Amino acid sequence: MPPRVLTVAGSDSGGGAGIQADLKTMLALGVHGMSVITAVTAQNSLGVQGAWELPAEAVRAQYRSVVDDIGVQAVKTGMLASAELVEAVAELISGTDAPAVVDPVGVSKHGDPLLAASALESVRTKLLPAATVATPNLDEVAQLTGVCVESEDDLRRAAAAVLEYGPRWVLIKGGHLPGNADAVDLLTDGSAERWLRAPRHDNRHTHGTGCTLASAIACGLAKGLAVPEAVTAAKEYVTGAIAAGFALGAGIGPVDHGWRLRG
Repeated sequence: MPPRVLTVAGSDSGGGAGIQADLKTMLALGVHGMSVITAVTAQNSLGVQGAWELPAEAVRAQYRSVVDDIGVQAVKTGMLASAELVEAVAELISGTDAPAVVDPVGVSKHGDPLLAASALESVRTKLLPAATVATPNLDEVAQLTGVCVESEDDLRRAAAAVLEYGPRWVLIKGGHLPGNADAVDLLTDGSAERWLRAPRHDNRHTHGTGCTLASAIACGLAKGLAVPEAVTAAKEYVTGAIAAGFALGAGIGPVDHGWRLRG
């Protein structure tokens, strides 16, 4: 039986992000992927045209159905939409004996809001404390903590601000940091640090990058890797997926989740 990983996230009808990206990543990395859908989006390469969250009761029922029968070795969370869903999912993962990777999704790649402003405090006080690893990008760091990252030196300050909310580890994703030749991320638990650098590819087809990275980390954890090793392997995987990203539709295309399978 392969390791089992559960994604708790929204659906992307265009197939580039959300549960679709998560499940593709899990298949590519050799684990059995399962899903709890929290919201349905009408989404394509141009943006998000609509979003409808599911009732908390439906989310709980999906989660219990999978975990109680099949079991999980890791959980990954993505789009949770509302305070009610954030709190429901935080309670579920807190009661599950498996590592949790929390991607605190705030906006889409196109800038469309995917989390209600009223849910931010629930993310800070309920969801982040339940995380084994939190993976905010720079916009999400600013949204959650007020820390604006303008240079590599600010990454430590951002990490410290997120760690105050209780995750065991935080990965500050510096891919949006201007002026850097490399994409630089900082992983830390407040004492140990690992700086992860990769070439910045000249490719605008990066839809689903955050979902893919968080899912890849969850796959590593499900296989028994320690957090630093899981994150390092995930960074390598997503860097290759970005390099192989392809045009789809008239806007921003997706990363290529199957790049290794074709390589």
